[in-house]
Parts: sequence; structure tokens; C-alpha cells
Amino acid sequence: MSKRFSNKIAIITGGANGIGKAVAYRLGKEGAKLAVFDLDKVLLQKTIEEFKKAGITATGYLVDISYENEVQKAVLAVEQEWHRIDILVNSAGIVGPTNTKITAFTTADFDKIYQINLKGTFLITKYTLKAMEKTGAGRLLLISSMAGKEGNPGMIGYSATKAGVIGLVKGVAKEFADTNITVNGLTPAVIKTAMNENTSAEQLAYMTAKIPMKRLGTVEEVAAISCFIVSDENSFSTGFIYDISGGRATY
Repeated sequence: MSKRFSNKIAIITGGANGIGKAVAYRLGKEGAKLAVFDLDKVLLQKTIEEFKKAGITATGYLVDISYENEVQKAVLAVEQEWHRIDILVNSAGIVGPTNTKITAFTTADFDKIYQINLKGTFLITKYTLKAMEKTGAGRLLLISSMAGKEGNPGMIGYSATKAGVIGLVKGVAKEFADTNITVNGLTPAVIKTAMNENTSAEQLAYMTAKIPMKRLGTVEEVAAISCFIVSDENSFSTGFIYDISGGRATY
């Protein structure tokens, strides 16, 4: 691989597994120094060990991004360690109930999804941007979902919060458009990850059937486009929602 991220400091949330781990791995192999945020202590330690064996410089931070004090302290710790933050990829998120109509969807479940998917995105974006403002440069990628664009029935909590992430991307990007800080989003269709293990078979079949390529995406494919989005090459794109959906999205 190239070294286009040589000496870049990158925070990846939800980086111990799934899409976040794949993006972190590719960034690390291309030279980035990683701050991996996750709330699963055991999985986080295992991932950091794997990265180090692969020659990647990585530090794990036990962070629940739905808690402001945890996010603030962790971002500050990264900044103090490396004196700057160049990249943020926010991949932390949960699906919540599936195959469940809004009339059966509990408020507690909706609140839990909101706390991580939308409030968490707001918090990590806010505090990372505070650090990036000091250098006037940075790349942010906030992972949304096709559910945020189109709405998946039976997944109202996930669909609504991921739509919120899209709105956050577009608004924040305009706030920083006259700097060298870009903010973009990515809307994957169904990607083969452990995150989908708790998705009902009926719900998964519905989502997969809407993909013209008739297959799930891979985390490696998501990592490839994600790394382009946060690279220096991608210098004239901000507030944009990129697609990786096997042909499902054509706009």
C-alpha cells in the first residue's frame, strides 16, 4: 500500500470491529497513527494487539461516545499525545430493533439508538473540530446509512438517526467550508459485519433485495472509499454524502 497517510493522526470510533476496524487497519497500513475509540474493552485490546503485530501504530481508548465527558477527555488525550488531529472517521453506531413497527417501538429503544448514533456523532464531531480548528486543517467522515436516505421500514430508530447524521454533515460542512477542514458522509447499503448478526432474517432479506448487485458489501470495500474521502487528494469535496450501495442509490 501507499503511504498517503504517513504521520497523520487519525481517530476512528467503533474501531474495534466491523467497518471501523477495517477503515482503521487500512489507514494504519498507509502510515497513519491511530487512536481507536470503542466501548468494548476486550475487543478493543484484541484489535490493538492485531494492529501492532501488523506494524501499525495504534492506541486504544475506552470511550462511549454517547457520554460527553468521555468524548471530551479522550479527544483531549489524543491531542496532548500527538499535538494535533488530522482525521476523524466516526463509525460507532447501533442498529436497534428491526422488523418492528413504530407502534411497537419502545421509547427506551429509540433513546438508546439516538444517544449513540446521533448524539454521539454530534459530540465526537464537536470536540474533534475544536482540535482541528487550532491547525486549520482536517478531514472528517461520518458514517451514515442508506436507511438515512431512504428509510427502512421496521427500523425507525436507525433510519431516523442516520438521517440526522446526513443533516449534521451538510450543516457542519458549510460552517467550515472556508477552511481546510472538510466534513463528508458515507451511506453504505448492507455490509457484511457482526453488526447485522442481530438483524432479523426478514429485515436483512428486504434490504439485500434492494441492492442491484445482489450481494452484501464488504468492509474492505468501505475502507477503500473511506480512505479516499479522508485523504489530501479529496480537497474540493465537503458536505457531500458518498454512496457505497451496490447500485441501490443512483443519486
